[in-house]
Amino acid sequence: MRTPWAVAAVLFAFMLLHQTDKLLLGPLATEIMKTFHIGEDLMGLASTAALLVGLFLYPLWGYMADRFARPFLIGLASFIWGATTWLSAIAPTYPLFLLTRASTGIDDNAYPGLYSLISDYFGPQLRSRIYGFLQMTGPVGYLMGVALALGLKDLIGWRAIYLITGSLGFLIALLIWRTIHEVPRGHSEPELAALAEIPSYRFNLNEVRALLRKPTFLFLVTQGFFGVFPWNVISFWFFRYLEAERGYSNAQIFVIMASAVVVMSMGYLAGGAMGDWLFRRTLRGRLIVSMAGVLAGAILLAITMSIPPQAFGAFWAMVVLTAFAIPLAAPNVLATVFDISPPEIRSSAQALESFIEGSGASLAPFLTGLLAVQTSLHTAILTICVGTWLLCGFLFALAIWSAPRDILALRAELRARAAQAGAGESAPT
Repeated sequence: MRTPWAVAAVLFAFMLLHQTDKLLLGPLATEIMKTFHIGEDLMGLASTAALLVGLFLYPLWGYMADRFARPFLIGLASFIWGATTWLSAIAPTYPLFLLTRASTGIDDNAYPGLYSLISDYFGPQLRSRIYGFLQMTGPVGYLMGVALALGLKDLIGWRAIYLITGSLGFLIALLIWRTIHEVPRGHSEPELAALAEIPSYRFNLNEVRALLRKPTFLFLVTQGFFGVFPWNVISFWFFRYLEAERGYSNAQIFVIMASAVVVMSMGYLAGGAMGDWLFRRTLRGRLIVSMAGVLAGAILLAITMSIPPQAFGAFWAMVVLTAFAIPLAAPNVLATVFDISPPEIRSSAQALESFIEGSGASLAPFLTGLLAVQTSLHTAILTICVGTWLLCGFLFALAIWSAPRDILALRAELRARAAQAGAGESAPT
């Protein structure tokens, strides 16, 4: 399978079902807490444990994806997802559940190779949109997790739900291995388009060192350290917040979450489309959209959380507005990282960015649980989300200043490579 959108469809299915499995932990938190007789702090620790395992494996997944066939590695991650989810479903005690849930983090961060592979199917002018399409799987997967939890937790129990989602991991692994093929790194770069055969590029440590000296990359990874806090906090704790502190029924919760997810999915697409549109007019375009998104998210969430539980309609409307703003930055940050990274280290670049993001964000569910025990989930969610988003807005402003120079430097490097390869092709043999 080499048609770009056909490849994107298979990878979308992988990410959607994988995110559904990964994000089920929040909607099933109350049932799991009852099974093992634990509080919010230990429940938060189960999520943090998986995030930490995934965090430390990020660099390995990135390096392997720059060295080896990316479709094989993506399929391997899907197989591991199935196996570890099955183990967590049958754990009889909390310590074993904590251990097996931590093991589900092994495959969670295999996405650098996936995004790198997609970058070689779609050119720079489309990348924010295709990444927005793929990143829709986060909110849609969460909605599917909520639907599974609400529809099946009382009927078959949380363990059986995990057995079902784990089985899907095995099926998707087989689909990926049988349908997706590798393409040359740099295949979609305009500067290399004229070459009859694109040279083979593999991981280069010197290019990684050069990337670490680029101001735009440093600003983006610093904001990423703080920027993923809100998503991890909201995805893990918001269901319980609606249930325990606002006292909403299952039907009300589903209406809120379903509406928010539909609009959030539109936000990913809109953010990608706006980023690509503005990028064609200014190299700062993607980051301008990113800064607007995080600042709008902070303001709208503060307003949303101030609405009393009795005003269900007003709260619902504000949740929907906030959900649209939250994902505007995500596809543009990823596209910008690839705008300044050579093709042979893009998996490693995204892995490094995500490693730094995860080193802070993996603590978010646990820290929120600790703060909630001392105060409330309302206070914990509001404090962590609004504070980190405001800081991200400032860091995006710095990246907006530095981005054009770093983007143009990469384009000049790719043109030099094309000239050198073209000279080699035209030389007499």
